[in-house]
Order: sequence, then structure tokens, then C-alpha cells
Amino acid sequence: MTEYVIERLGHQGDGIAAGPIFVPMALPGEVVSGDVEGNRLTNMRVVEPSGDRVKAPCRHYKACGGCLLQHASDDFVSNWKLEVVRSALAGQSLEADLKPIQTSPPNSRRRAVISAKRTKKGAMAGFHARASGVITEITDCKLVDPALLPATEIAIELAKIGGSRKGELSVTATLSPVGLDLAVTGGKSLDGPLQSVLAQATERFMLARLSWDGEVIAMRSPPYQTFGNANVVPPPGAFLQATAHGESALLAAVLGAITQGERGIDLFAGCGTFTLPMAKRAQMHGVEVDGAMTKALDAGWRRAQGLKQVTVETRDLFRNPIIAADLGYDFAVIDPPRAGAEAQIKELAQSKINEIAYISCNPVTFARDAAILVKSGYGLDWIQVVDQFRWSSHVELAARFSKT
Repeated sequence: MTEYVIERLGHQGDGIAAGPIFVPMALPGEVVSGDVEGNRLTNMRVVEPSGDRVKAPCRHYKACGGCLLQHASDDFVSNWKLEVVRSALAGQSLEADLKPIQTSPPNSRRRAVISAKRTKKGAMAGFHARASGVITEITDCKLVDPALLPATEIAIELAKIGGSRKGELSVTATLSPVGLDLAVTGGKSLDGPLQSVLAQATERFMLARLSWDGEVIAMRSPPYQTFGNANVVPPPGAFLQATAHGESALLAAVLGAITQGERGIDLFAGCGTFTLPMAKRAQMHGVEVDGAMTKALDAGWRRAQGLKQVTVETRDLFRNPIIAADLGYDFAVIDPPRAGAEAQIKELAQSKINEIAYISCNPVTFARDAAILVKSGYGLDWIQVVDQFRWSSHVELAARFSKT
């Protein structure tokens, strides 16, 4: 076996040696050996370990693809994620003050996507192995909240009821204060008999709600999430911040970024994660492409007490961004998907809005959008990096922009 020196860590968490050769579960400075297949090293053996290498806390780590960086110390991962943000900024000739990273604790994930399928002897469920379609069965997990783990056993039963030997069920499991909320896709077509059996399963497993390919089968109790003073019932499978800790850290950054103003707009508002807490301070207008999510946001506001007026709008901000002339607000909150929001940012850049809180799950597209704002006269005041996807290569951040 040929030996290789790991030069750096790639954005996907793999070690990279000259070539480039990609080496999963390797760290910078390590000497490793193995078999090269294409541009990847397999059967990797660590010849000289890094001082940042630690024993992975989870016994499923080598087989499961749910975590990528459990072999690295917490300090190493935190510093690496901060450097990912600095590197993305440097690519756009930007710099910013980075606040200390906020990292969600172990066993704090309140949402997970479980894969399940029927087998000759019954069914199985778990997470996909690293870079593979193979399902690794998980009996315990260091990442998810223990209250979420029973969803794997329920997924097995759902696969027996409505799964196909030819495909997999994808079971999005979310914790709510009233129980598990499961949204299933990939199963058999829904008919009367299947719907009846699934409704019985909802009762048997005491699920808050069960949906099948977007259709609610049964709901024992509305699976609400609390945003500020409001309780919101998201549509089945709707986006939710991965951990309560991560949501709290991002919200604190947003509240710190917006210091004044009586009217604000929340772009890519979802179900109101930031809209509703901000409504304690100011009138808010939430914009989201998914009509079911804006409906949930509106219903949550109407049931809440002590909030200023909230209005909602269903709109595709990629194809139909709000033009600068219509952005007559004091401040904006924007939380786009991984692609960023280039078209909408160009309009924000030409607006008279004084303060912008930008939440991002992709430092590269964030830096691209930030450069547009900075070139148009906004200052990038600070960035708060949040690691709510612990032991992954995923990086989230919140940033404050203000008129200079």
C-alpha cells in the first residue's frame, strides 16, 4: 500500500492528499495508506495520526453516513468551520468579524430522515452508509435526541405496512411537544385499505401526526412548534431548524442584528421561525414560496397574544423577487436555501433598508450575496457561525449588514 500525506480537509469533510486523492476519515498532517480507486483511497489505515484525532464516540460511526467528523476533536471541527467561512469571504475579497462559534450539543437533533425498506424477513430502518445506498441499522445514536430514536422502530413497521421491496421509504421524523410527527414518502400508492391500516398505526404508536406522500393520514394532536409567542403547526415535512439550540443561536443573532425600526420584512420566511419572534418588536411581512407554510405562519400569528401585525405573501423570490421600490421597510431578515438569493439580494442592495439580518446554510453563496451588498454601500458588521449539524461538514451562519 502506498502512503499519502493529508494536506487539508475538503468542504465535504474528506482529507485530501496530493493528486488530489480524497480520503474519508482522515485529518490534515496525517500519513495514511490504502488502495486507490479512481480519486479515492479505500481500506484506509492511519500510519501517523494527527494530534487532533480522537476516538469516535458512536459505535456505528464507521458504518453510518450520518456523521463525517467524529474522528476529529471539537476544537478542530470548530476552527475548520470558521476557516470555511473565512475562505468563502476571501474568495470575494471580503473580511468580517467572526463571533465565537455556537455548537449544538450531542443528542440534540430534533429532526432526522430515516430510510426504511422491506426485506425477505420483514423490514429494516436506519441511515445510509457513507457514500452508499446501503442502510445501516441504528440502535443508538449520539446525534439525535433520544426521544426521536423510537421513530426507527416505527419506520420498520411502516415499511412492513406500506413499503415496497423495490424501493425505500423516506421517513422524516420531527419531535414536537405533543409527540412524533412523521412524514413518509416513497411507499405504496395510498388507497382505502392502506389508509385504514396507517390510521390504526398512528393510534398504536401514539403519533402526533402521520402523513403519506403529503396527505395527512391521521392527527391525534396538532404537532406544533413554538416560535416566539406563537405556536405554529407546520405542514407535513416542512423545514425546521435541526436543533432547538441552533434555532436559538440564529434567532439571538437576528435579534442582535436588527436594532431599530417599526416595519420589517422576512424573506424566505418559512413557517415564521424569525418572523414571529420579531413581531414582538415590529410589524412584519413574511414572504415564502410554499403556500401551506405561509398559511401555517398566519394561523400561528392569529392564535398568539402580544404580537404586532403580521402579514404573509406566497411568492417565488427566485423567479419574482420583490423590487427595490417595493421594499419600503426599515429592516429585512433573509434566510434563503443553499443556492442563496442573488436576484433578491440585488434588489435589497438598491433599497433604502437600513439593517439586514442574513441567515445562510452555504458560506459560498452567502459570500457571493454579501459582496453584492457591500459593493452597494452596506457594511458587513459581523458574522455568527452556528454548528447545529454537529460532526458534519455543514456550516450555518447569521450576519448583520447595515448602511454605511
